[in-house]
Amino acid sequence: MNSFGRLFRIHIFGESHGESVGILIDGCPAGLPLKVEDFLTDIERRKGGTQKGTTPRQESDLPIFKSGIFNDATTGAPITILFENNNTRSGDYQKQRSVPRPGHADFVAHQKFGGYEDYRGGGHFSGRLTVALVAAGVIAKKLLAYSGTKVTANILEIGGESDLEKGLQKAIDAKDSIGGIVECRANGLPAGLGEPFFDSAESLISHAVFAIPAIRGIEFGTGFAAARMFGSEHNDAIADMSGKTTTNHAGGIVGGISNGNELVFRIAIKPTSSTPKTQQTLNWETGETESFSVKGRHDLCIALRVPVVLEAVTAFVLCDLMLAEQKIKRIL
Repeated sequence: MNSFGRLFRIHIFGESHGESVGILIDGCPAGLPLKVEDFLTDIERRKGGTQKGTTPRQESDLPIFKSGIFNDATTGAPITILFENNNTRSGDYQKQRSVPRPGHADFVAHQKFGGYEDYRGGGHFSGRLTVALVAAGVIAKKLLAYSGTKVTANILEIGGESDLEKGLQKAIDAKDSIGGIVECRANGLPAGLGEPFFDSAESLISHAVFAIPAIRGIEFGTGFAAARMFGSEHNDAIADMSGKTTTNHAGGIVGGISNGNELVFRIAIKPTSSTPKTQQTLNWETGETESFSVKGRHDLCIALRVPVVLEAVTAFVLCDLMLAEQKIKRIL
């Protein structure tokens, strides 16, 4: 449900226009140095309003530590971090309550929760909650650094264009939203992470990745291109006893287990569902379809804000796997 992980376990909570969103992290070792300043870079990367194509909604997003941190270090107890919601405009959503937005969770949430769901700004389904994922990622990345593991993600294309500005301009000219592709890489991983069959490294990463709103696909290594290759072409020849391979078509995972090479995967991100274009949707009060245009503040291209979130979910999956194999060195 709202929890993930075995040893490094996270619990996410909150709604877009509620009092706050947050994360509870259980299993973080004691003694990890941790200050508010450690979170600022990644939180700034996730923010909208500071870059072309993102929502003008801005929150300060200073993490509020409620438990598990004392004298600027983790205590070993569960860590609770809150992020306040202050810059909300809930009236934008009250007016459109009877017309669920195409591409959003409005209709299915209403069906599942019988109308009791907080619908403002998408409620618990909102991308606003990714700030909490980023916070968990900050801690996970700090833990991974002790074993020399680094996770990075970058946008490869927007709207099919490797020139990101050109891709973004396509959406601006069309007065519409647009999607993109983001690639993630992790270096310094040991061999042996992952469990066949259902807890394979790809399975766990994919599970966490699809918790990010707007994700439509994932591929590891050469991904779908592998379907057009010969086996002799796709196989990665092992070069030495460390497991290093001459190619990396597998993306660093074989048989569901990391092989010591660079982890490489890409995700497809759909166009933002909230588009200024007039669309058709159902009015569940009248039972009729009608013209509809999304109001409020939204991202033109949500892919612009995904890289840091993708790093975060990848980091806490890898952190959980590393702890299971006792691969993270003791902090103290």
